[in-house]
Amino acid sequence: MADASRLSADFSPATAEAWRTLVAKTLGDKPFSDLEKTTAEGLPIAPLYPPGDLPGGQAFPTRPFNAERPWDLRVLTAHPDAAHANVEILGDLEGGASSAVVRIDPTGQAGVAVGSADHLAQVLKDAILELAPMGLDAGFLGPKAADWLGAVAKSSPGAKLNFHMDPLSAFAEAGTSPGPIESHIISAATVGARLAETYPHGELFLASGRVVHEAGGGEAEELAFAAAAAIAYAKALVRAGLPMTEAFGRITLGLSADADYFITIAKLRAAREIWARIAVACEAGPTARIEARASRRMLARQDAWTNMIRMTAAAFGAAVGGADAIMLGAFTDAIGLPTAFARRQARNAQLVLMEEAHVGRVADPAAGSGYVEAMTEQLARAAWAKLQEIEAAGGLAAALTSGLIARDVEAAKAARPEPKLVGVNAFPPAKEHPVEIETPSPTSVEAPSATLPGPDSACPALKAIRLAEAYEAAQ
Repeated sequence: MADASRLSADFSPATAEAWRTLVAKTLGDKPFSDLEKTTAEGLPIAPLYPPGDLPGGQAFPTRPFNAERPWDLRVLTAHPDAAHANVEILGDLEGGASSAVVRIDPTGQAGVAVGSADHLAQVLKDAILELAPMGLDAGFLGPKAADWLGAVAKSSPGAKLNFHMDPLSAFAEAGTSPGPIESHIISAATVGARLAETYPHGELFLASGRVVHEAGGGEAEELAFAAAAAIAYAKALVRAGLPMTEAFGRITLGLSADADYFITIAKLRAAREIWARIAVACEAGPTARIEARASRRMLARQDAWTNMIRMTAAAFGAAVGGADAIMLGAFTDAIGLPTAFARRQARNAQLVLMEEAHVGRVADPAAGSGYVEAMTEQLARAAWAKLQEIEAAGGLAAALTSGLIARDVEAAKAARPEPKLVGVNAFPPAKEHPVEIETPSPTSVEAPSATLPGPDSACPALKAIRLAEAYEAAQ
């Protein structure tokens, strides 16, 4: 192969001084500081960075390399009808997805109407669980849904199931729990420890910080929330009988990916630094497992077609940042349930990045980038400081109850600069081009109660927002 350095032989080296000279001409009388920005949490973003040093003198450790399938292309099913949800799952798997998540809501309003193992079996009918891992998003019903999934897979002991119980996110989003939140964590850990014996490859908990992101919080707070949730779940699993190393090994970090792919890349890299530091303190496995889901707060209802651009940027950032699993969702998610076309578009955006752009063939492509390395370090330090604050407050459940998390989220929302959203307040369409969505008629099913003995817990709810809402309402 020819020496790549010869390609630039005819060009003079670019210097920071030469760049500043050109920028000064453009700025005129404006100061150079006009180009400096900050994140919503006050972390500085310079207009130009020198080359960064590789972490530890080598590429940053990311997911294990797999040339054929560098990351898990994951899809979500939330259609209320079990038979329709089954068609969606099988179609996604045939169309290139490698795993699926079933969002469960017995009322059918916000997920598949599932209330028993038999209902879940209808949703997963004909899916080969040894080849395509199935996961859950069941809120406070997580422990019961995990048992249902275990029952459905009882004839498939080699199945890799993603039980992904996450009561703390459900608590933060709802602002209340049916019974003490500590009891929900204990219940989930007890069920998880039991299922761990039957399913040695199962992922028990999802320690997600996405509820912070969707409520308008900053990246460091999202990272700290996820890390604090992981610590809380690991402690509960250890009390339930799992060794410390296995407890952390059964937890997946959940993070958001949005259209600012540089921030997404840095956030995922910072998550691995934080996890590695926690692992050293707890004598656990040093490598984090990360599931990245596309941000919903970045989506627009107006000119929804532009969401495809944002979704693709989010997928790129998550892939380059080293996510082990990526779930895009559909470009119509701000409006309603996706059609088969919208689901295909979500899959194909990832398949193009994976199989045509070969994004996953390079381990940590951002290594050595001055901006990404600096932002990774800043996010890791800021998140670690917030994590220490949460732990000093008594852990994540206590920090939620006291309002500590909500105050940080509100501060980030207040400090966030006015966003520029293509199709909304930047380049709005002269004519609206509507999109098609599914419009089912939900039917509820009977399901066991998620209420546990004891008084309900309460906290300031972290309600999801969309950045485009205010602009769309003013149209």
